[in-house]
Amino acid sequence: MEPFEALEAGDPEQVGRYRIVARLGAGGMGRVYLGRSPGGRLVAVKVVRPELAEDAGFRRRFAREVAAARRVNGAFTAGVVDADPDGSPAWLATVYVPGVPLGDAVAAHGPWPQAAVFALGAGLAEALEVIHAAGVVHRDLKPSNILLAADGPRVIDFGISVAGEASALTSTGTVVGTPGFMSPEQLTGKPVGPASDVFALGAVLAFTATGAGPFGTGSAHALSFRVVYEEPDLHQLPPDLRTLVVRCLAKEPGRRPTVTTLLHQLADTSGDRPTVPPASTPTASTRTVTEPGWLPEPVAATVHSRTLAAPPPPAPPTASPEASQPPPTEPVPAEPGAAPPERPAPARPGEQRDVDLPPPAARLPSRPPPNAGARPAGITRRRTLLGLGGTTAAGLGFVGWKIRGRGSAAPGEQRWLFRTGGAVGSSPAVAGGVVFVGSQDGNLYARRFGRG
Repeated sequence: MEPFEALEAGDPEQVGRYRIVARLGAGGMGRVYLGRSPGGRLVAVKVVRPELAEDAGFRRRFAREVAAARRVNGAFTAGVVDADPDGSPAWLATVYVPGVPLGDAVAAHGPWPQAAVFALGAGLAEALEVIHAAGVVHRDLKPSNILLAADGPRVIDFGISVAGEASALTSTGTVVGTPGFMSPEQLTGKPVGPASDVFALGAVLAFTATGAGPFGTGSAHALSFRVVYEEPDLHQLPPDLRTLVVRCLAKEPGRRPTVTTLLHQLADTSGDRPTVPPASTPTASTRTVTEPGWLPEPVAATVHSRTLAAPPPPAPPTASPEASQPPPTEPVPAEPGAAPPERPAPARPGEQRDVDLPPPAARLPSRPPPNAGARPAGITRRRTLLGLGGTTAAGLGFVGWKIRGRGSAAPGEQRWLFRTGGAVGSSPAVAGGVVFVGSQDGNLYARRFGRG
């Protein structure tokens, strides 16, 4: 369960004011990216699919839904922080939660014990209470839209939630939701309200406790048929949890409990602790999502690692071709008496020419060879340059040397100069058979004398 996916060809580099740095996932409406604001804040950016964004009716509904979702601000929701329904493409940004999707956690670590399911249910019921109070129906509550964090679950993906009075169908006849978690009224085109989210909550709790949806697996058509006409398979659920889920999965919306009633069933009168599990499960402990240890231990370890995962940095600006070239190598200069390096054409009398050449003694060993005698141990060109011109001259001294015009050079003599941009004051120094001399004219001079 990697937290981030690398960007691919065709992914946007920028959406609104957010720099896109990674992929987070995909859904029915579009793809979700990790974005970074100019100030460094991380957000989840959902970019609407082009075919939906081209539908004028969809854009109007999307703008209305975003406006409603902005009013949602709960402890267990990841609210909308920015959006542009009229953008090209349309998009919205929500709070980024470095958590693990519930579906991934159950797939990786298996079903949860009853106490953990009760704690999860209490957090989700509170999230739905806040969502419904803002006049919004989520309509796609499912395991992948629930992120698990150390301090509780977060309900996400308000991009496909709709205002309470909206229809269940888009203008193209597409049902918004996920088979196996959609309510019967969503599938039959009847009015959709808060009770539809209660149905989905019951399906989510059954999935968490058993590892499978209450209506089994199969094609979307098969799942939808079972949701509308058949009873859910809940035989694996503990009695207390089964009683609660059965009521949530009632076919008729009016027979389902409200989220407020669910909260009372999941917590005592103080609202702080879940219902005590039955005596048949004496090892189960009661916890709330605000207490450490509310998650099963392996899930908690995964959530912890996800929280510590560093998001990828923003891509650096594209470098110019010159900047992308590797730095020039510095070959070792010829020893005295060896064949001289290839030289440019001779300069005319009185002409001084600067030609790129490797710096003198660029790769002299930091320690002298045995029996060197003439040079003190540890004297290197770098130390010599430090003595002559300080750290600036030393840092620049390894590149940029020029061979100086040879019109007056003695036999066997090589001359170099390096423009430092400022005066270099010091006594001459010798390292590796090269004499370095500073000057007040902004140059650092070097000479090597060979046998004539």
